[in-house]
Amino acid sequence: MEKKQFQAESKRLLEMMINSIYTQKEIFLRELISNSSDAIDKIYYRALTDDNLTFNPENYYIKLSVDKENRKLTLTDTGIGMTREDLENNLGVIAKSGSLAFKKENEAKDGHDIIGQFGVGFYSAFMVADHVSVTSRALGEDQAYKWESDGADGYTVEPAEKAEVGTEIVLTIKNNTEDESYDEFLEDYRLRSIVKKYSDFIRYPIKMDTTVRVPKEEAEGEFDEKIEEEQVNSMVPIWRKNKSELTEADYENFYAEKHYGFDKPLSHVHINADGAVVYRSILFIPETPPFDFYSREYEKGLELYANGVLIMNKCADLLPDYFSFVKGMVDSESLSLNISREMLQHDRQLKLIAKNIESKIKSQLKSLQKDDREKYDKFFEAFGRQLKYGVYSDYGTHKDALKDLLMFYSSTEKKLVTLDEYVSRMPEEQKYIYYAAGASHSRIEKLPQTEMVADKGYEILYFTDDIDEFAVKVLLSYNEKEFRSVSAGDLGIESDEEEKQDEAEAAGEKELFEYMKERLAGKVSNVRASKRLRSHPVCLSSDGEVSIEMEKILSMMPDNPNVKADKVLEVNVNHDVFASLKSSLENDKSKLDLYTDLLYNQALLIEGLPIEDPVEFTNMMCKVMV
Repeated sequence: MEKKQFQAESKRLLEMMINSIYTQKEIFLRELISNSSDAIDKIYYRALTDDNLTFNPENYYIKLSVDKENRKLTLTDTGIGMTREDLENNLGVIAKSGSLAFKKENEAKDGHDIIGQFGVGFYSAFMVADHVSVTSRALGEDQAYKWESDGADGYTVEPAEKAEVGTEIVLTIKNNTEDESYDEFLEDYRLRSIVKKYSDFIRYPIKMDTTVRVPKEEAEGEFDEKIEEEQVNSMVPIWRKNKSELTEADYENFYAEKHYGFDKPLSHVHINADGAVVYRSILFIPETPPFDFYSREYEKGLELYANGVLIMNKCADLLPDYFSFVKGMVDSESLSLNISREMLQHDRQLKLIAKNIESKIKSQLKSLQKDDREKYDKFFEAFGRQLKYGVYSDYGTHKDALKDLLMFYSSTEKKLVTLDEYVSRMPEEQKYIYYAAGASHSRIEKLPQTEMVADKGYEILYFTDDIDEFAVKVLLSYNEKEFRSVSAGDLGIESDEEEKQDEAEAAGEKELFEYMKERLAGKVSNVRASKRLRSHPVCLSSDGEVSIEMEKILSMMPDNPNVKADKVLEVNVNHDVFASLKSSLENDKSKLDLYTDLLYNQALLIEGLPIEDPVEFTNMMCKVMV
């Protein structure tokens, strides 16, 4: 029998395909099952136009069988089969796909589509097998043929016996090596797990023989073993069912079965898109973040299927970073896949799906925010930080898409509020959206800088996440209302008359503040009378874009940029301490030095900043007491 060489392809090309194109050896089973599914689909298509042929789905299946002793794995289908010419053309020419040619000739009808579009999938079998035989009998033919190959050295085709129409592929699994174990592909449980992972939603039954234990009728406690045929795949994916057929429990079960998380999803989105790009999707908003969500190890992405066949476990391109918490899947017939079906071409279809998914996620979150605030609050506590990072990242490119989803704790409402809710409550004379940054709500409530804004009755947003202030610096404003920190140099609250009065008072104390500024040279840029303090003697504010809170956050970064806030020491001229400062300026400069240092260190402590010399600070306290 003459051995034929693979047409136009070298041993090097085949080695490259079976060793480099596919990232995991288990993929071979997905490829072979997809080919078998295509073969059954072709009979279905033929039946649509041939009155002499009827298609009864119950007669069509794919079956896996294992012979461990001889290291044989057999895959049988009841599909359309192949003639000798088909075997020569489809298996003798690498990268020629019979499915692709068939698809071009027959547009998909009645929701069916041909999975295989590339002719290399079959050759993935050589990743795990050192010999492959294919026995096939074509529909309408009496003669069957057998194709055999050991790999790149070529193949043979000869007549064979086969009682039924269809194809039988027998893989002789490789022996184990020091680096690779191939025994796993002869284990029922392993084959079953691969089918469930990649081919669970193939629309024809995938069957396997399994060994089960049954009690002996006459011997209590003893068992017999017998072989039973079982269906491994579920066939109909939940996303192909009508939404009206499904319950919340169905979605929750799917979430658990796919191991998207150990929690229950807060919400889900079921999409059937039939526009410029056709796809189905189920997206979940989790209740709690995974343990590694805010680490570098976390991988975002949705499961990607092509016609029910899993292509990628996590397709990162389908989710923007700020929605990386979303779990779920996408199944599409419109995607262009590369030669191995494992990598996507970055084409227009993928971008359209990603854009549509992003819009659906935002709409769902907005609906939660409006109709189920308790759930949205829970979501935001878990993932709000990610949305804020989304506002800040990429130079604010996404800020308009995300700003309505943001929430911050309110000084007056004592709960999370949206920016829209804040602005809707602003008095007519209020110019700015005021915020205060700190380590906790309780710490912020005690900040001296909040006194004047609170006395005016204005609501203050509490920023406790390290990203908060950076995000609003990018956001700049909301509904034409700018953000303003309660520690900013200018609060924008005082009337013209109050401004003039403050300027006059400040001019009268110029000598005192100049002296204190000189004393604190290198530590503060200025010392001035405070407009914001009511009961506290002193506080720090900042001029410029970098706030004191931002300085603290930046200083904790591994690559500390050493960015400093332009600090200002503000003194309450209506406090009793101020009289002591004035008196010491006239009578005892050394005491003024002591008071200045004490007030500066007190201001640092209020801000949560470290004092330079704790021992010296305690000594200064003792000097005041004696």
